[in-house]
Amino acid sequence: MSTPVLRVAAALEAVTLTVLLVNLATVHADTVSRLCGPLHGMSYVAVIAATALAPVAREPGGKAAKWLAWVPGIGGMLALRRLRVVPRV
Repeated sequence: MSTPVLRVAAALEAVTLTVLLVNLATVHADTVSRLCGPLHGMSYVAVIAATALAPVAREPGGKAAKWLAWVPGIGGMLALRRLRVVPRV
C-alpha cells in the first residue's frame, strides 16, 4: 500500500502538467502559467520525496519505483503502479 501523500502528489503532478500543456497549446495565459508552474514543480519534488520515503520502496523490488518517480509528468503514477505490484514478504 502506498502513502496517501504520494497519491495526492502524483495526481496533482499529472493534473498541473495537463493544465500547463493545454494552456500552452491554446490561450497561453500568463496567470495560469504563474500559478500552475510552481505547483507542478512542488508536486514533482513531493512525488520524488514521498516515493523515497514509502515503506514499500525499501524492499528489493521498490528500487524501480524510486527511479520511475523521476520521470516528469507521469512519474508519480508510474511509481504508484510499481509500488502496488511489489510483492510483500
